[in-house]
Amino acid sequence: MGKVGKLLHTRYRVNDLERTVKFYRDVLGLEEVRRHKSPRGSELVFLKAPGGDAQIEITYFPGSGSVQVQPDLTHLAFEVESLEVFASHLAQFGIRFSDGPTTSSSGTTFAFIDAPEGYEIELIQKGGGY
Repeated sequence: MGKVGKLLHTRYRVNDLERTVKFYRDVLGLEEVRRHKSPRGSELVFLKAPGGDAQIEITYFPGSGSVQVQPDLTHLAFEVESLEVFASHLAQFGIRFSDGPTTSSSGTTFAFIDAPEGYEIELIQKGGGY
């Protein structure tokens, strides 16, 4: 009692809904779960990673003005089997790591890419390095 349950979704507001959905779907491999228009006129698309429950809500609401993401404000983190293999996949889209790869003292390796609007995506490879 008095505490929340599981995380359901995180919302990111964007300037170009279709460009952003295409990025999350085609580049990251997320699945579009549902799409609808809210009563106030926002266009909403919910996506989720394979094997995960939490969703990302991508929202376009022109009445709120242009989205301007501050550097290093927020990011989403996804696990990848191999950063080296994923880097080759990204290259097909003309995308390169914006930071990293960096290996921590625990042996986990991580790198970042930039999503549309400037939101950061962290890619994490567990274990033995890059």
